[in-house]
Amino acid sequence: MGKILWYNNPASNWNEALPIGNGRLGGMVYGEVVKEKIQLNEDSVWYGGPRDRLNPDALDHLPKIRKLLSEGKLQEAEELARLSFSGIPMSQRHYEPLGELNILFKGLEGFKDYKRELDLDTAIVKTSFSVDNRTYKREVFTSYPDQIMVTRLTCTETNSITFQLNLDRGNSRNLDENSALSDTSILMTGETGGKGGISFSTLVKVIAEDGEVNTIGNRICVNNASAVTILLSAATTFRYQDPTQQCKRTIEQVKVIDDELLRRRHIEDYQKLFHRVELDITDHSETAEFIPTDERLENLKQGGTDLDLISTYFHFGRYLMIACSRPNSLPATLQGIWNDQMLPPWDSKYTININIQMNYWPAEVCNLSECHAPLLEHIEKMKETGRMTAQKMYDCRGFTAHHNTDIWGDTAPQDIYTPASYWPLGAAWICLHLWEHFEYTGDIEFLHEAYETMKEAALFFVDYLVENSEGWMITTPSVSPENTYLLPNGEKGNLCEAPSMDSQIIYALFTSCIKASELMKSDEVFRQQLIDIRAKLPKIQIGKHGQIQEWLEDYEEAEPGHRHISHLFALHPSNQISPITTPELANAAVVTLNRRLKHGGGHTGWSRAWIINMWARLFRGEDAYQNILELLKQSTLPNLFDNHPPFQIDGNFGGTAGIVEMIVQSHLQEIHLLPSVPKAWRNGYVKGLKARGGYEIELKWQNHRLRYASIFSSQSRKCRIRIPSSYSVSIDGSPLTEVDACLYELTVREGEIYRLDFA
Repeated sequence: MGKILWYNNPASNWNEALPIGNGRLGGMVYGEVVKEKIQLNEDSVWYGGPRDRLNPDALDHLPKIRKLLSEGKLQEAEELARLSFSGIPMSQRHYEPLGELNILFKGLEGFKDYKRELDLDTAIVKTSFSVDNRTYKREVFTSYPDQIMVTRLTCTETNSITFQLNLDRGNSRNLDENSALSDTSILMTGETGGKGGISFSTLVKVIAEDGEVNTIGNRICVNNASAVTILLSAATTFRYQDPTQQCKRTIEQVKVIDDELLRRRHIEDYQKLFHRVELDITDHSETAEFIPTDERLENLKQGGTDLDLISTYFHFGRYLMIACSRPNSLPATLQGIWNDQMLPPWDSKYTININIQMNYWPAEVCNLSECHAPLLEHIEKMKETGRMTAQKMYDCRGFTAHHNTDIWGDTAPQDIYTPASYWPLGAAWICLHLWEHFEYTGDIEFLHEAYETMKEAALFFVDYLVENSEGWMITTPSVSPENTYLLPNGEKGNLCEAPSMDSQIIYALFTSCIKASELMKSDEVFRQQLIDIRAKLPKIQIGKHGQIQEWLEDYEEAEPGHRHISHLFALHPSNQISPITTPELANAAVVTLNRRLKHGGGHTGWSRAWIINMWARLFRGEDAYQNILELLKQSTLPNLFDNHPPFQIDGNFGGTAGIVEMIVQSHLQEIHLLPSVPKAWRNGYVKGLKARGGYEIELKWQNHRLRYASIFSSQSRKCRIRIPSSYSVSIDGSPLTEVDACLYELTVREGEIYRLDFA
């Protein structure tokens, strides 16, 4: 159950089309009967090449900006920052669409029995309909092993498929050449423009059974075929010196492969990842799966219940991760790989003050470590440019980045937007993903390599932090993304000293470096330096409303319902606030979330997804569940894409991660089973979820009570397991002893599976 999106009408717009992808090559399939369109993306089609945008006057003016902030001269400090810190030019590079594959069919008017679907189990988009007692079927997928997009057309009656096919870049007309290569293939090439712009090629080949195939102008014409396979390849100069030749090589390699073998190779590769995890929280008496997906969303908005749709949403999130982030691809952008606009919202790049981090929250816990690799590799690219940014802007060692980066790893400030632009914590936060990958995998060889990058990110703050009059080591200048505070005189401000999130991120980064150094038994001097500085970071404070303070001073907010909840970084994704370890701070986090929601918080999809994760960390299952429902009702498009608005994929990934956080948590060096499962999830089963420490989890609950849990360990160590209430817990009939209330410990060995039974 829960693994098919389906509709009884073609997509009327891009937000209803269905996504396919192999990490690098993506498509949005409309499912139109007569005028089919597949909107195309290739992950390296970006405008322009690398460049140095660093403002040459930044370093000279840094001391004055700091002095102005310390003296409370806010407006002067912000004006000087806008002049001297902003990148030149102000914007990084942006992502572009590859184009469109358009297919105009003949003889299909008056169709009926229409259905289109995305089968999450096979990663294939299917369309079917009938005309005059003939049944037509179409399948579209993008193969990772063969790096090709495949469209297969069949009909129950021979010689019934006739169409014309062409490539285009839509209304932009932004292409250089579009021509026939042979009677069965056409080529589209172009350049993205800008200095050092990327050149791209797209090649389509048609293989028909029966009938005739020829090219006229820049179109492939197929007449009276019985079945057709359409192969599409794409490449750019980002990876290949001659992208056209690469497209030809790809086609040559696959054109001799039987279409069934192409399909099987694609499915086998995809299912190796997708089948790792199972989730079932449904009431099996439900019949909602027989209702089209868009209608189910509408029913939910009208107050209906649909647990299976939550399962579908979860599986769709895992599908999207596999489809847009695979080894040797680029990281998922704000839109994954799916973008139809030449100048997309926020440039469809990598926003690193929450969004790309949220994209990868499900990667490890959903057993998709391989899909994490593109982000981890991109950090190395950022490190090269980030060193220059650290040196030229701040006279610091190590590397840093601000709130955006692009295909070239640009780390200079993006935009002239005071609430966000001048925030040098982007690299620090993103480097925590290196530590997270180690925590889930236990790969010590990886840690040896990753530590050097984490260390450089930490080294920046060893130099950047300034001791204030109270003895705290603070960041200055900085901002609390992307919020605005109010001074007692009513003046609004963004630039500040030591916003709470900064200290929380630096604490997490230093702690990760310290632990890594201890594990590797190396770098003791630097480790002690971090320990000493960490002790002088500003502590998490509770403000006058009982909330977690967002700034070092207890300012009021200009927008109490702001989408960013930066000061709760310590709750999630970090582990510095928890009802178990810091109950007073956890209560303040509850106040913080309630205040945000009371004033309209969660109005963007990704913000709502973050709130789900935070309620789950606070063991407030009912609140987490209500926010899942709100995410589906208010911020989900007909094709289940997240709606900021507009479409932004981080909400999908954050929502997927939030569902896991409700079932399994492991951020406190223990496996916590069912910490935040709501009453509506009366029965459930999961398999394949990962926990920090190298564990893989299977568990089942019935009538809100645990029945069993199976834990596979990839390492030999002590394992602590926390359960939601008192049980008699046994392994192979032998009872386990509690080491604390509802907390159990056992010694596990590498490669062994341990089944816990509960009574």
